[in-house]
Amino acid sequence: MGAKSYIVEGLGNEESFFSCSHGAGRRLGRNEAKRIYSVADLEEQTKGIECPKDEARIDEIPVAYKDIDQVMENQWDLVKIKHTLKQGLNIKG
Repeated sequence: MGAKSYIVEGLGNEESFFSCSHGAGRRLGRNEAKRIYSVADLEEQTKGIECPKDEARIDEIPVAYKDIDQVMENQWDLVKIKHTLKQGLNIKG
């Protein structure tokens, strides 16, 4: 909800079944994130991003996810980064 997104080109790595990570993945479970963090933390971590900042979204706090830059670095042999996007708006369905 507050990290970057990437548009990538696959490198066709057969050992990974021609696939790659499709997101950062969670570092904290949803309940753990809700237990540890507050609406104030969510507001701080999503400054400059238009998104709901309430109790129902605390589990989506950016720190609950793995570092996307590290995830991308770890798959250097699977994808080539073509574009980096930074969120300005986030709507959780």
